[in-house]
Amino acid sequence: MDLQDKSALVSGGGGGIGHAVALALARAGAKIAVADIAKENAEKVKCEVQSLGVDAMACPVDLTKKPEVDRMVGDIIARFGHIDILVNCQGWDRLEPFVESHEETWEKLLAINFKSVLYTAKAVLPQMISHGGGKIVNISSDAGRVGSSWEAVYAGAKGAVIAFSKTIAREVARYKINVNVVCPGLTETPLLQAVRSQSEHTAKIIEAVTKATPFRRPAKPEEIAAAVLFFASPAAEFITGQTLSVSGGLTMV
Repeated sequence: MDLQDKSALVSGGGGGIGHAVALALARAGAKIAVADIAKENAEKVKCEVQSLGVDAMACPVDLTKKPEVDRMVGDIIARFGHIDILVNCQGWDRLEPFVESHEETWEKLLAINFKSVLYTAKAVLPQMISHGGGKIVNISSDAGRVGSSWEAVYAGAKGAVIAFSKTIAREVARYKINVNVVCPGLTETPLLQAVRSQSEHTAKIIEAVTKATPFRRPAKPEEIAAAVLFFASPAAEFITGQTLSVSGGLTMV
């Protein structure tokens, strides 16, 4: 996978799947902009990328605030000249029955998991169009494909990412822009650890889903990153509007 002379914005790149994606794209030669709300995490990943001999920049940003996203994209273009690859890895979840949930939680779930994707796409697409092409890979979830107990609003937001991605894939194909989606199942990240520790019941849910996974384990972030790297590479030049489940066989539809 050769991404020499390409530049990538990895949103949510300071940890978990985003961290693994940033390193995978960097090893293929892409310059990396690491966007994360946690400045120290973004700086740490930037240094890891630079240790690979690749140019990188840290972008502390609240991805749920459109003016901040717009400013960040402008800064990246000023530094790298253009953005060839956008990967949206940001995400947040809280497990609870829908009837016990509150609007404040809904708003946070929708802002982080869906609206932030709208903001980055809206900021990046015009320059991809003017530049003559690009790749967008959005991280959704198998919860967005098939639903998931105690994750009603999260699943709805992630399902919206899939539908949005398919729609813009149709709209921007004429500009040689590919838009695809990767749907992880359980993945061993700090977010999964937080969900496990949320309560005894959520820990049991995670254990049950792990047992229902044919490979009997969560994914490693690097395994999700490998799918992202494929979609971001020239090997996926004629693939757009597709949704790939990377869940160890948890869902097979």
